[in-house]
Amino acid sequence: MPKMKSNRAAMKRFKVTGSGRVKRDHAYTGHCKLAKTQIQKRRLREGTLVAAVDQRRVKRMILA
Repeated sequence: MPKMKSNRAAMKRFKVTGSGRVKRDHAYTGHCKLAKTQIQKRRLREGTLVAAVDQRRVKRMILA
């Protein structure tokens, strides 16, 4: 049986933290910056964690 391949697109979007949780960036940061408030843009710059229900699926994609 061949080796499992990791999902290259997922590897570019997600990182595993030292404690094993999965980090991601926010959506809605690409364009239409004038319509967003400064506070909204500042909050979108920060990373956040993947939801607990999705962590197992994302880890399987990036650590296969």
